[in-house]
Amino acid sequence: MDSQWIDDAVEVRKGEELDLPKVETFLRDSIPGLRGEMVLKQYPGGHSNLTYSVRFENRQLVLRRPPFGTKAKSAHDMSREYRILKALKPVYPYCPNPVVFCDDPAVMGCPFYVMDRIEGIILRRNPPRGWSLSADQVRTLFEKVIETHHALHALDYRTIGLENFGKPEGYVARQVEGWIGRYRAARTPDAPDFESVMEWLLAHQPPDSDRPCVIHNDFKFDNIVLDPADPLRIIGVLDWEMATIGDPLMDLGSSLGYWVEKGDPEEMQAIRTLPTHLDGALTRLEVVAHYSALSGRPVEQFEFYYAFGLFRLAVIAQQIYYRFYHGQTQDKRFGTLIVAVAVLEKAAKRLLALP
Repeated sequence: MDSQWIDDAVEVRKGEELDLPKVETFLRDSIPGLRGEMVLKQYPGGHSNLTYSVRFENRQLVLRRPPFGTKAKSAHDMSREYRILKALKPVYPYCPNPVVFCDDPAVMGCPFYVMDRIEGIILRRNPPRGWSLSADQVRTLFEKVIETHHALHALDYRTIGLENFGKPEGYVARQVEGWIGRYRAARTPDAPDFESVMEWLLAHQPPDSDRPCVIHNDFKFDNIVLDPADPLRIIGVLDWEMATIGDPLMDLGSSLGYWVEKGDPEEMQAIRTLPTHLDGALTRLEVVAHYSALSGRPVEQFEFYYAFGLFRLAVIAQQIYYRFYHGQTQDKRFGTLIVAVAVLEKAAKRLLALP
């Protein structure tokens, strides 16, 4: 595999710089044996927590911190994310290795943590130039993604010390009501109202899962790292900021929200961020069938979980757009997200046959 396919960091965005001497002093004091000059850059992807590359001569690290500016009250909990990784790493090898957590405001003004980098290929909107997987290989890779997701759901969270990391009872209702509240709070004058979709979700909630588990809540291709030597081998799963204990089918629905397949309308193709359109890729219904066969969990309300996934994705986009609209970020990528919010509302209405 070509090394240019491996994700690399770029110069830090304006307004998101860190105090290098303070960060370096903390890291050298906290991690024994770091050698050589520290080089800090920023990963350009992602719309939520900020992710930086921290390189020393003998170690490659990744630093995660909350975004600058206003943030959701319960989001961006660095301590929680770090503790989840500490608990999961011994039993779920795809996790990054968490190295050190810091909540001393003197270092950065906010909590942050550092983990070892997992170097590999991350697939985004389109495969990198020279990508040469056949349709059969693409299908195999997509099946492995679903299998890796299911492997997380199959863990016994009680035996690894995560029994207090979520409240499974009432999870579906809290999610539906919580995301509705977040959408209304982040709505800007140019955003669609989403009211008919929100009313439908409130009226059609399935019962809570009888087998709650650890859920990732953002399990998608650009959070999955592939082995550069074997692109059909998954070596990492990133971005655990929203992980909790909850309903695995809601987790699957959140993933489906990103899943734009080949036959979807042109406007959906325009907002596609992942390569779920490739020849050989599973359709959403095939994803559900493969997951159901692996887990033994029937998925009887596919429309609900998929509609929830579309709505949740729209809320995430709207929350980020809200920051741009109100001048809380200078990242110009965020200005176009309002288009995606409108397209996602249309997709949800089409799915649910709403006017």
